[in-house]
Amino acid sequence: MNAQSANGGRAVRKRVAVVIPAKDEARRIAATVRSARAIPYVDLVLVVDDGSEDNTQDVARGAGAVVVRHSRNRGKAAALETGAAVVAMRDPEGHPARLLLFLDGDLAETAVNAAPLVQPVLDGEADMSIAVLPPQPGAGGRGFVVRTARRAISRLTGWTPSQPLSGIRCLTRDAFEAASPLAHGWGVEVGLTIDLLRSGYAVAEIPCDLRHRPSDNSLAGQAHRAAQFRDVVLAINARRLRAGFSHIRPN
Repeated sequence: MNAQSANGGRAVRKRVAVVIPAKDEARRIAATVRSARAIPYVDLVLVVDDGSEDNTQDVARGAGAVVVRHSRNRGKAAALETGAAVVAMRDPEGHPARLLLFLDGDLAETAVNAAPLVQPVLDGEADMSIAVLPPQPGAGGRGFVVRTARRAISRLTGWTPSQPLSGIRCLTRDAFEAASPLAHGWGVEVGLTIDLLRSGYAVAEIPCDLRHRPSDNSLAGQAHRAAQFRDVVLAINARRLRAGFSHIRPN
């Protein structure tokens, strides 16, 4: 978008809103918020407290975030949709919609390293950019969910991502609305990628030096991966069904 746009020839300020879905992240959310505020073009950091049982909302607000809260846990996709809706209400009238930068609540001081995701979207080189993270110390699992997601995206779109489950993404408002409603829960990333690529939007992966709390091989970690696999499969199957119907033509 040209800075001297249709706004009477005046320079249009480029704006980015950070949306952070968070549940029980009181220990890390303050550092994440402060770090996110240092990303160029960011003028709004919004935390969606998705039914936390700790004081995530108070800590986030104290660190400078705008906070909205779900009274009960509704899942990641619902938190992102709430965040995007609140950002839309805060977009200045008569100005372009802010880009949406989705970050995880546990990135802490590394959140600022998501900055490389912004410029390709601002420049129109991509409609959605996806962070490719370095190996995370302590991560468990055997990559089964990742492989399942990667194969499905490749088969349905022709594009093979390296990190199909990365939730750290920057996208335009237009792209977000094109993919709405989002796939449920942990299937949101796979759904976003498939829906946008199949609609002709440009998607790019960008290396970012980000660190988050990995899911280990504890019982809680295994339960998380099981829920993630369930939601990813649901998102994939819904899009396979949709793709099948798209090939059906009336006589």
